[in-house]
Formats: sequence, structure tokens, C-alpha cells
Amino acid sequence: VISDMNFDAYFLIVWDLCKFASERGIWYNARGSAAGSIVAYALGITLVCPLKHGLIFERFLNPGRASMPDIDLDFQDDRRYELLEYTSQKYGQDRVAQIITFGTLKARAAIRDVGRVMDIPLNDVDRVAKMVPNVPGNPVSIGDALNDVPDFISVHKTDKKLQKMIDLAHSLEGVHRNAGTHAAGVVIADKPLVEYIPLHRTTGSGAQQSVISSTTQFEMEVLDRLGLLKVDFLGLRTLTVMARACELIKDRHGVDLNLRNIPVDDSNSFELLGRGDVAGVFQVEGAGMRRFLRSMKPTRLEHVIAMVALYRPGPMDFIPHYIRRMHGEEKVTYLHPALEPIFSETYGRPVYQEQLMFAAMDLAGYTAEEADDLRKAVGKKIRDKLMKHRGKFVQGAVNNGISERIANAIFDDWEEFARYGFNKAHAADYGVIAVQTAFLKANYPSEYMTAMLTAERDDTDKLAVYVADARRMGIDVLPPDVNNSELDFHVQEYNNGENAVRFGLCAVKNVGEGAVMEILRARSEHGSFNDIDDFCARVDLRKVGKRALDSLVKVGALDKFEDRHKLLGSIEQLVGASTAIHKAKEVGQINMFDMLHDDNGTAKIDLVADVDDFSQKQLRKWEKDLVGVYISDHPLLSNMDQIEEVITAYSVDLSDMDGKVVTLAGTIANIRVHITKKGHAMAFVSLEDLHGFADLVVFPDVWTQVEDWLEIDTLVAVSGRVDTKRGEANLLVNNIDRELT
Repeated sequence: VISDMNFDAYFLIVWDLCKFASERGIWYNARGSAAGSIVAYALGITLVCPLKHGLIFERFLNPGRASMPDIDLDFQDDRRYELLEYTSQKYGQDRVAQIITFGTLKARAAIRDVGRVMDIPLNDVDRVAKMVPNVPGNPVSIGDALNDVPDFISVHKTDKKLQKMIDLAHSLEGVHRNAGTHAAGVVIADKPLVEYIPLHRTTGSGAQQSVISSTTQFEMEVLDRLGLLKVDFLGLRTLTVMARACELIKDRHGVDLNLRNIPVDDSNSFELLGRGDVAGVFQVEGAGMRRFLRSMKPTRLEHVIAMVALYRPGPMDFIPHYIRRMHGEEKVTYLHPALEPIFSETYGRPVYQEQLMFAAMDLAGYTAEEADDLRKAVGKKIRDKLMKHRGKFVQGAVNNGISERIANAIFDDWEEFARYGFNKAHAADYGVIAVQTAFLKANYPSEYMTAMLTAERDDTDKLAVYVADARRMGIDVLPPDVNNSELDFHVQEYNNGENAVRFGLCAVKNVGEGAVMEILRARSEHGSFNDIDDFCARVDLRKVGKRALDSLVKVGALDKFEDRHKLLGSIEQLVGASTAIHKAKEVGQINMFDMLHDDNGTAKIDLVADVDDFSQKQLRKWEKDLVGVYISDHPLLSNMDQIEEVITAYSVDLSDMDGKVVTLAGTIANIRVHITKKGHAMAFVSLEDLHGFADLVVFPDVWTQVEDWLEIDTLVAVSGRVDTKRGEANLLVNNIDRELT
């Protein structure tokens, strides 16, 4: 089939890329329906055995397919560029190009662009633009807003200038605004691409970063119609984390782990998932998934694969039934005994598209190709095809001894299946990685969390989540320290055999790699720094810079030398002394010891003494601003176990939880009392947890219950409904409690 459909070249190119990645030690994973191909598995393209997981080749490729499928490749995101470079060199720069995308004007952007051209005051433009609801995943058009948003309708009717702006924006909405580059797609041709399509020269900052210089002028859909060969190179951070963690595990424990040998049947992995300890675990992070896994208590890989498939709008409704059936609390039934061998793994309810295909083949004599056509008809609700397949299925089932009534009932069930059906090949592949990441976290927590923190060092929101999680697991996360920190996070050993995770210096904002390398160079040459004078003498602070030094001091990286307030007040003196020493050294005028010390060997750098000390609150603020988390003690840290039991979300989760009722816990950061038109007091409150801030709207009925005791720095649990209709996420509070129970 592969050969008859002229798919050989594609298979061999993908195999070649995977072979290159494997030889270079680059972790990769092929996902999607390709996992149903045993040829792909035998070539080392896919890592999931299709026989073991009941996957079907024809779900991936069969002569009846109108369009050719893709084999989507995930690579370590920090080494993806090596694959692009190899592809360009191997197949020819003139035959390889990335794929163009076109950004279109959305409602708010169209209003802002037109307002700018019409010279309408920015405040007015911004006010009108924000009237168009910003609903993630369900964009609202200007036309929709003109029908449904009263304030927007009123502005359009009453202000002629703003009306013109809105009308012009309406006419421009959806037009192409700018060209970009597809995140993953690369076209590879057998001849120079200019013989097939026009090319676009990549411009701007992306041009310098890309190892492939050309971009197609046609979008993905046009390239598909032209029949050009396309390969997706996706960067997956999880693979980077796993690779780094396994390097640390090999260095520290001598255990050599990789994607092919990380166990998927380890009891510690499933215990961790059953506790809902899912921060940093692939595909199962988030409050909702954590809640379901706690109820499920998975004990084998198949349970996690099912959860990956079901945790989507629609199928999610079936998760409680699945869990009850799994635990024997709800009876498992089958419309016909012949369905039991196929549906038993999901407790009587079809979850995967492959189950439907097997059922059609076993019960009604379908070929695999015909079963795939049925799968498409059910999934896309193609009415005429469904009618044709109903007749075929019922007739085939009757021929196999199943009554016509039962056969029709089974088919009725399948028409509803469109809401639930998921590609098992994809779910199995991602389910395996989910369990493997759970294994690494459960059995090698310090190494895994170190790798996770390094990968997320530039995302302060995620960094806060994982630092808090490491601390909850009993792993100390130590602050940046010029004597102990490396470039990135690392596992720091203690003499008693215990260990902790030490912050990397590059995780501090404003501290670049060049500054860190200068500090590490000085430390590697002569060992740890004795004091601030020794530090200034050996580290050329011209290469570090005042801004980076200021940030390092603020987060406590030089605390072992002197109090922060004295060091911050003396930044100029420190840089000046270091500059003088290194300039003198460069021209050979004086050695460093002579420059820094008098005859008695005492330090000569005079730190500013009359500087006020900083409050703990100020120190915590600097830490939060510069590394994204609180390194010093924080009231929430000592209550983490209680908080974990109470909350259903963190502040960073709210933007994706519109309409959900959630519970947060944190300290009160700000309170602003407001009097309503009816004369009742209410409040707008800012709640701080270890991941950031949440905006709370406390209406009069709740405010009257808490106004006597609620104050800044109070630790509370807050329940309410998430509202994102005005763009930013707010929590409409229905209860505030001082007791974390």
C-alpha cells in the first residue's frame, strides 16, 4: 500500500531524519495515526507498537484516502534547529523551504489600526476595542458585537466618528495583515522549488534565526493541493526536559534511560498520578485533570491513554462514568456479546476510532479500508454516507447472526460516538510519554524538577508553579549564589547525602549568558570567592555590567559577602574597583592582590554604610520580579500541604476557565472598596498565590461578611466563578474563608 500510493520517498525521508536524530542523541517522537503502521515502528520512526495497543494501519493510510497523511515529528525544542540544518544541507537549500502563513486582522486589531489612521484619541479607540468580547477559542467578530453588545451598539449609533471607524474596521476584518512562518511545516522537493512555486525571502528578526532562508509564497492548503511533500518539525519541550533529566540521572546514578526503556508499568508512576501530583507531567497538568486522576487512581497505562483521549469538550462528560465503571460502581453493559472483546478496555463505551473500525470489521465483515470510511462518515456526520453505511452494516451484521434490531441500535450508538471518538494512535503515543514523565518525577524527583526548571527558566509563571511543586515534594530550591550556582539549575549535593535544586544564574532577569560565563570562569580558575573584594578582583565586572550585578544582589546571589542594602548602595564602587583592577592587570601595572589590599591585608573597597535596610516585603518583591518566585520565606510556603488539599486552580489557570467554579488560596495583596449605585459597599481585591495574582470581585452580600476581618496579608481560601468576558480573568466571589479546610 505504501508503495502503490507513492509514499516510499516520504517514508524514507522521515526515516532519514529520525536516523539522524537518533545518531546525534536528539530525542524525538512521531505522533498521530502513523503509530498504526508497523513499518514505521520497525524503521524506528514511531515508538509505540501497533500490535500491542490495537492500532490499525488503514487508519493511517489506505487507497481510499483522498489526501496523504502526515507523520508529525516532535523533537527536543532546544535542538530542533539541528534537524532543519541537516534537512537543508542534505536535500539542498534550493529544494527546502519553510511554509508561509498570513496573519489576519481580528476585530480588536482592526479597530485599533483604523483608529490610528483616523487620528482618533487612543483612549477612545482602546475603549471601543475592549467592548468587543475577547473569548479564547471563540473569537467575536465586529458583526457579532453590533448584534449582541449593547455598549458597542450604542457607541455605533450615537458617535458619527466612532461609527465610521467601526464600519471601516468591519470592512477590513479578516484581511491579511502580515506574513509569518508556519511553526513546523517544511517543504522538500526533488527539484529546485522555484520550478514549482514562488518563494519569499524571510525578513526581519526571523531571518537571522532561521537556518532555512526561503519561505513558500503559497499557504499550506495550496501546497497540499499541488502535491508537494511536507514534513512537520515540531519542537516539544517535554522531550527536552526528559533528555536533560536522563542525563542527570545517568551522571548521578549510572542509570541509562531513554524513550525506549523508561518503564510504563511502574507502580510509583501510577501512585503519583493517583495523588494528582501532575505538575510537569506531560498532557495531564491542570486542575481539572488532577481532579479526575485523583478519582480514577489509574493502575495501568491503558487508563492514562483513555484519560488523554477523553479529556476534551464533549467526551469529558463521560469521564465520571468511565471512572465509576472502572471501580465497579456502575454496571458495564454491551448491546451484543460480540462487542465485549473490543469495548471491554474502555468499560463498554467506545472511546477510540479504532474500536469502531474493529467492531465494523468483526460484526459486519467490513474491510479495514471500508471501516476507515465509516469512521470518517461518523466523525464528520456525512449524512448520505451514514445512510449508505447503515444499510451495509446492518446487512453484514445480520449475515453474521445479529438481529436487525440490535444492529440498528449499535449503529444508532455510533452516530452519537462522533462526540467521543478519538484517534487511539495519538492517545497511546502521548499516554506513553505521560506515564514516562510520571516515572521520572516519581523515581528521580530532584533530577526531573531540575530539568523542568531549566526548561522553563524564561517563563516566570511556569517557573513559579514548578518551584512551588518541588518545595511541596520536600525538595529544597536554593537561591542563586555566585559561589554555588551554575549557568542553569542543577542538583546540589550535601555531605550527608541529601540534595537540593540550586537556581541557575541565567534564571535571573537582566543577567545574560555572557555575564554568567565571566563569573563561572573566575570561579573555575581559583575556586569559590572569599568575600566581595575577592569577587571584584577576580570577576571583570565590565563584562557583567551594572544592571546584571544589581539584579544578582537583589535576589541574594551575593548575600554571603554582605547585606543587600550595603551592596546595592555600592554598585558604582564595586564596578569601579573591578574596572580599575582589570585595566591595571591588562597593562601589567600591578597585580590584583596589591590593588585590593593594604599592607595589613585588609580590604580597600569601602561600601556605603549609611543605607537603610530593606523590608522583607521589598526583598520578596525583588525576588518575585527578577526570578518569578519567592526565594525567601513566604507565608504560603509553610501552608502548602493544606493549600493543595483545598484549591482547584491557581491564579495562572483562570484565563482558560471561563464559567468554572474554582477555589483559590493565597494572601490578600490589595483591597479597594467601592460603593455601588444603590449605596452598598463592595470590594475589588487582589489575591496573591505562589504563581501570581488573581483579581477578585467581592459583591456586597459577601463583603458584609468579611469586611471586619479581611486585611492585607491575610491568608484565605476563596471560592467563586471565573469570568473572562471583559478580557482579563476575574473571580466573582461567593465565599472567603480564613480556615484552609
